Amino acid sequence: MLGLAFAMGTPPGGASGGGQSALLNIVPLIFMFGIFYFLLIRPQQKRAKEHRVLLDALKKGDQVVTAGGVHGKVSAIDEAVVTLEVATGVNIKVDKGHIARVVIK
Repeated sequence: MLGLAFAMGTPPGGASGGGQSALLNIVPLIFMFGIFYFLLIRPQQKRAKEHRVLLDALKKGDQVVTAGGVHGKVSAIDEAVVTLEVATGVNIKVDKGHIARVVIK
């Protein structure tokens, strides 16, 4: 039993050859990060950029849909708040970030 414990440990003298082994252990981590970057992080950043462009291009009179599904026409735009006319004479204020898309007619 004692011989088996020594066989599983490092060789006498402390030379384990771990430099090459450590490099081989890092390669799969780098590969996994690359996969996560191209499948998750990059598409998320692309969608966020498109949403920012959409919000910057909003103008009075656009037909929009909010993230909650409310349809309305933009009647006023502030820096962080958009006023939507959802029916004749009925205006609601919505946070600008919650505008999901512009409806194209």
